[in-house]
Amino acid sequence: MSVITYTVTGMTCGHCVSSVKEEVGEVPGVTGVEVDLGSGRVEVSGDSPDDTAIRAAIKEAGYEVAG
Repeated sequence: MSVITYTVTGMTCGHCVSSVKEEVGEVPGVTGVEVDLGSGRVEVSGDSPDDTAIRAAIKEAGYEVAG
């Protein structure tokens, strides 16, 4: 199992966190999503989850990955 950490910009509330968790959680291979609203940190765990698909899911939720 691997863990990938992203910094997501634009999240301002609990609904934002829920949206990111829901979208990223649907990516094949993802088994867990932890979001820290204050820092914008999103930790994604899973069995070789696809980075491109995770970034697309974050964008689909309405947010951007910094960097």
